[in-house]
Amino acid sequence: ALPDPLLEAELFGHEKGAFTGAIATKPGRFQLADGGTLFLDEIGDLSPKGQGDLLRVLEDGTFRMVGGTELMHGDVRVIAATNKKLQDTVAAGKFREDLFYRLQIVPLVMPPLRERAEDIPLLIEAFLDHFSTKHKRRHKAMSAETIQLCQRFPWPGNVRQLRNMVERLVLTCHNPVMELADLPEFIRLHDKHSL
Repeated sequence: ALPDPLLEAELFGHEKGAFTGAIATKPGRFQLADGGTLFLDEIGDLSPKGQGDLLRVLEDGTFRMVGGTELMHGDVRVIAATNKKLQDTVAAGKFREDLFYRLQIVPLVMPPLRERAEDIPLLIEAFLDHFSTKHKRRHKAMSAETIQLCQRFPWPGNVRQLRNMVERLVLTCHNPVMELADLPEFIRLHDKHSL
């Protein structure tokens, strides 16, 4: 979602003085991830220029920092995610076909959370642990009945929505065990309407 100049500087880094505000040389994500993995979220929203820049570095592993002249090399595994159907975006002329095929080396399709309710208890437990530590709160549990209600909810916002709800509960629920009454109203109301 960054404008092209900022995206280029974020991905490839920039030299001191390359643009207004570039007071020091800063490495980009491809340099920082050298020898590792770089996750690019919402790849379907990348601008045409950004798509071209990304395709070039994926093809040969080389790039230049913004304002730099030296050709740099990065050995980076790229994982890209999107909530769009890229085939449709390619057909509409909004995503480069060559970049689409370059990213399709090992495609993984993650079904929405509503189609994998069995993952919800594990995600809730992980989020409870994470947010209890982050916010320095005592660890809380969720009753079986409350987890079952969460498993019936369709989660239109997917894992992010579940994550945000659990964080809210960690911050607002004072009981050691979260019950149905602790859940946000939108979940409780949905369950009543679906009966």
